[in-house]
Amino acid sequence: MKKALLQMHLAVLLWGFTGVLGRAITLDAVVFVWYRMLLTALFMIVILYYRKQWVAIAKQDLKQLILVGSLIAVHWVAFYGSIKLANASIALVCLSTASIFTTITDALLHKKRPNLRELLIGAIAIAGVTVMYVTPHQTEAATQLPNRNWGIICGVFAAMLSAVFTVLNKRIAAKYPARTMVFYEMCTGWLLISLIVPFYMMSTPDVRFLPSVWDWIWLIVLSLCCTVWAQSLALNALKHISSFTSTLSVNLEPIYGIGLAFFFFHENQELNYGFYLGLALILLSVVLQMFRVLRPKNYLLDKGAID
Repeated sequence: MKKALLQMHLAVLLWGFTGVLGRAITLDAVVFVWYRMLLTALFMIVILYYRKQWVAIAKQDLKQLILVGSLIAVHWVAFYGSIKLANASIALVCLSTASIFTTITDALLHKKRPNLRELLIGAIAIAGVTVMYVTPHQTEAATQLPNRNWGIICGVFAAMLSAVFTVLNKRIAAKYPARTMVFYEMCTGWLLISLIVPFYMMSTPDVRFLPSVWDWIWLIVLSLCCTVWAQSLALNALKHISSFTSTLSVNLEPIYGIGLAFFFFHENQELNYGFYLGLALILLSVVLQMFRVLRPKNYLLDKGAID
């Protein structure tokens, strides 16, 4: 389990760069996701061919991978939409509410009663986002985010989708190599976005479809490091840790991402005390879950729940 936790946290560190890259890339969210999934799928083809890791997927599992890939595509559109509407820091914090949604989703899919402690810990993260949402703008720079609340809504919606596909992925993560799963999920997600792009371009003719030179560079970095490598690490980790533990580990993503956003884009000038209070509550939820998991008794329970 220690190796799995290290893999998950390395994946989270890489995901921490996605917010900064999402703001650096000038493409609209839908077009952005179309390129990201296409490049990721192409990278996966090369890796799978070179390593000879092609694996046949059972028909029933393929249906689930198609569903997961579609959910990931919509999740990314919502997440990058949140960045464009608000900023990277707000989008990343909203994403950490996935823990509460994971608890509920896991209980519904497996027809069991939700764990009360997990619900309470997840509720702390929800409280953090609520504080951030209801706190009015106070800084001059913050008034430059007129769509902040819509960005928060998109971010929470992205978190809900993240919870669902995390639970679904865990159900078949032990059956297939992580790279194979990523390949099928990226392909199906790209196909879904491909069906949407023509209608989206017609409804918003001013949207630019072709990336700039720097957009290409950041897209390649994002796809290769923050998607191919990070997704493979996360799916491998899911074989040995619970969905809830993995999702709360992902709650560290805002910490890495916010630090990078502060450094590169000075987003600290766009944020007020409500943001920091909400962030503190989310950090508290992460610490409480880590204490719960690392206790010897709970460690065995958590490990037994996945094997």
